[in-house]
Amino acid sequence: MYNEGNYFSALALWERIRPHGRDGNMKRVYNFSAGPSMLPLEVLEEAQKDLLDYKGCGMSVMEMSHRTPEFEEIIAGAESSLRRVMNVPDNYKVLFLQGGASTQFASVPFNLLTGSGKADYIVSGQFSKKAYQEAKKYGDIAVAASSAGDNFTHVPATTRESFRPDADYVHICFNNTIYGTKFPYIPDTGDIPLVADMSSCICSEPVDVSKFGLIYAGAQKNIAPAGVTIVIVREDLLGHARPDTPAMFDYNLMAENGSMYNTPPCWCIYMARLVFDWILSIGGLDAMKERNQKKAAILYDYLDSQDYYFAPVERESRSMMNVTFVTGDPDLDKKFASEAAKQGLKNLKGHRSVGGMRASIYNAMPIEGVEKLVSFMKVFAKENPKKD
Repeated sequence: MYNEGNYFSALALWERIRPHGRDGNMKRVYNFSAGPSMLPLEVLEEAQKDLLDYKGCGMSVMEMSHRTPEFEEIIAGAESSLRRVMNVPDNYKVLFLQGGASTQFASVPFNLLTGSGKADYIVSGQFSKKAYQEAKKYGDIAVAASSAGDNFTHVPATTRESFRPDADYVHICFNNTIYGTKFPYIPDTGDIPLVADMSSCICSEPVDVSKFGLIYAGAQKNIAPAGVTIVIVREDLLGHARPDTPAMFDYNLMAENGSMYNTPPCWCIYMARLVFDWILSIGGLDAMKERNQKKAAILYDYLDSQDYYFAPVERESRSMMNVTFVTGDPDLDKKFASEAAKQGLKNLKGHRSVGGMRASIYNAMPIEGVEKLVSFMKVFAKENPKKD
């Protein structure tokens, strides 16, 4: 029978054991999920300190109005820190939006497909294909290049001549989580604005923002919990949205209202600010790139040194964030993911559309996690010989 005293006694007990487990040790695993993904432990600990009482204001960020001075400082700080992290030029607006990167598949044509009504898409994976299919509803959309015929095992090459000269924009997905590829180059589009979905690689290394007309990214890979989407858009591209553009899709309206036309995802923006400040604290994106390259090299070097596992992606197109590999035996692949999970190596199962394994080693994944993964891979290969 419910008893308020018993309930709160049980709650107090749970709070004592929850952070560290019954043995007194923190039970953290290495989470190789493609997203939502790991967050830096330092960021989680800082958020934990502020959870109930943010900086002495007597409430959590999850409870406060977005119109309070406290949150206005949070969102302004998040924008300032992101501008420093990515060296965003002054003639670009930074927006904190909702709906995930997939909402941008429609938002981009609503805002930019307003000149010739033409846009060119490079299809290098599932999400760029989805973006292309969505954009087709609103204008003359062409596939400028595609690697679909090769099962997206590489990023297709392009030149300026690959794009229609009167296209309103060119769209790419810079990193492909499912297939484990990344653009090894920034397409030369001349004066045509280049739009990039950077959801799975934003803030992983320096990028020249000025080469893009618009960058968008869901936050749940490298920035924050799922719920906020970053849009970085050049100012001259604002104010030209189609008349039938929904208010929530209108970049100019969002910019004029400081990303607060309606209630924004306050907690996610707060977490994003902590992550941006964490990146700055370790030396910025130059240091982050060095860390990420080291992690990727540990895993790829092992994959290239043996013949039990196979990495299907062409070397020049390999992603630094998402490493895909297979044994060639679906049953072994399934066993691998299951046995790895028992060792605290979670979410290594590949995407359902391709199978195999996928290790997403985003910014917050420590080097030790990749080292432990490679050690497990060696043991698994030894203990599970392939059938002839």
